[in-house]
Amino acid sequence: MSRIAVIGTGGTISSIGRDGYDLVNYVSTGKKYDAAGLVEWHSEVKQIADVVPIPFRAVSSTAMGPAEWLDLVPLIEETAKSDPNLNGIVVTHGTATLEETAYYLNLTVKTKLPVVMVGAMRPSSAYGADGGMNLMNAIRVAGCEAAQGLGVLVVLNDEIQAARDVTKTSTYRLQTFRSPDLGILGHADGDGTIEIYRRPTRRHAPDAEFDVMDLKELPRVDILLSYAGSDGAAVDAFVAAGARGIVSAGLGSGSGTPADVVALNHAVDQGVVVVQSNRVGSGRVLKGKSQSVPGAIIGDNLTPQKARILLMLALTRTSDPTEIQRMFDTY
Repeated sequence: MSRIAVIGTGGTISSIGRDGYDLVNYVSTGKKYDAAGLVEWHSEVKQIADVVPIPFRAVSSTAMGPAEWLDLVPLIEETAKSDPNLNGIVVTHGTATLEETAYYLNLTVKTKLPVVMVGAMRPSSAYGADGGMNLMNAIRVAGCEAAQGLGVLVVLNDEIQAARDVTKTSTYRLQTFRSPDLGILGHADGDGTIEIYRRPTRRHAPDAEFDVMDLKELPRVDILLSYAGSDGAAVDAFVAAGARGIVSAGLGSGSGTPADVVALNHAVDQGVVVVQSNRVGSGRVLKGKSQSVPGAIIGDNLTPQKARILLMLALTRTSDPTEIQRMFDTY
């Protein structure tokens, strides 16, 4: 059997509600399994792999952010180095920020072992809970030779997705995770087979250029959501708070409102790096007339929340817009 480490961070997959029908208010119970408890609850996973539970957090993913990411990467690296018999690593996580943690890991982990993120839309105590099968499939994928070299993966609802592409698209539906422009990488099916149909071509773990092992914090980067009538006040607040970068989640093709554009240009004049993204959830931002902030980085088809992560990491290395644009064209 494969030997798989399961690092637990909490989230719905580990949550315990009041009863089997508690699909919404379970968070208020404050009850969550740690990694060992989650594996024991879904003990059948030990029939397909030698599972090694590793504790990390037992929190909602709304409480996961840059500080936790900086702790998680060394744990993954130490787990991989300390156990030469490991075949892969699974990270259980809440779905609210799962895609962000996954993309951060996709840009920062150095282990060559497959790293698979997994969560659930229903708590472990619910009727029809999806966490058990999601965890089973994530362990299968992490131990699968075909998963090597694909970067960090996300597995839910029998689907294998690339960390760069996947995003949460529905509040409660089991099929919430989608890769709108490019689609899934493959399937983890009920007969235990893993099928991969395409491979990511953008640069990813373990061969990314970012080294976070000695960092104590990441540069502050904020996201500006443009909307009809937005007046740029948020940009001024971000700059006053010390933002080194701002991701503009623009309208349509990526452009913000006239007032937002004025404020963003003023921020650029003050040395803030601006990335143009869009709020629509699909499609690329292109150079040209949609580049309403001269000198801004073009965010390609990254969602604003993922563009923020790449910009934070880019700013640990450089503030040169040309070099940062290279990174956005590469990752």
